[in-house]
Amino acid sequence: MSGLQCLASENIWFDKQRYDEAEKRFYEGVNGPSTQDKEVNAILQDIAKSRQNIQQSLSGVKTALQQAKGRPQKRQHRNSSSHAGDQELVSRMKSLELENQTLYKVVETMRAAVPCAKAAPVKQVENGDDDDDDDDIDLFGSDDDDEEAARIKQERVDAYAAKKSKKPTLIAKSSILLDVKPWDDETDMAQLEQCVRSVQMDGLLWGASKLVPVGYGIKKLQINCVVEDDKVGTDILEEEITKFEDFVQSVDVAAFNKI
Repeated sequence: MSGLQCLASENIWFDKQRYDEAEKRFYEGVNGPSTQDKEVNAILQDIAKSRQNIQQSLSGVKTALQQAKGRPQKRQHRNSSSHAGDQELVSRMKSLELENQTLYKVVETMRAAVPCAKAAPVKQVENGDDDDDDDDIDLFGSDDDDEEAARIKQERVDAYAAKKSKKPTLIAKSSILLDVKPWDDETDMAQLEQCVRSVQMDGLLWGASKLVPVGYGIKKLQINCVVEDDKVGTDILEEEITKFEDFVQSVDVAAFNKI
């Protein structure tokens, strides 16, 4: 099969892009550009004309300056008037250059806002004396302000921590009423109480006590104590008191109140 026959059998539209472009131009010619594109193009064309006028004015000013510098100075009063005219021309040229820069910025802004608009080509007037002021702009700010804010914040945190450390901490305490029972009626209750009060530890303070009849001549020791919750618990008290096996049969918590 020859090459032409192969291409004839293929189902590929090689020049589809050309036909799409032709169709697009056809519809644009029928419908015309959109209203927004017309307005943008009109504005850009006006700006381009203004810039052309400015360029022509600048050319005229430069030509006048060259002619003024080439003429011989014949009289003294003419020298002073020529100098004043030169100053006026220089001032006018500077104002035209500033206006030219302003128009260029406006064009760039409109191009950024309407990227799809087809604007007329606009060229910036070359001026070797223009200063690039954008280099002096600090877009990111200075780090001095951040450092000063961080230092002030750290000082406040340290002052708050020092103030909080000086404040007295509230200690949680509880009042416990214990019932200490002897083995029988022959147990020496005074000796039993001495044994109970001999239990000493940090955060424990013994209080008042009394003997309460139980029955059959047996009495139990009811004693009060105040403890710090973080240091002393009921389990530790019962364990320490029940070590006196000769006097103590059992220990019960009769009452428990938070202070």
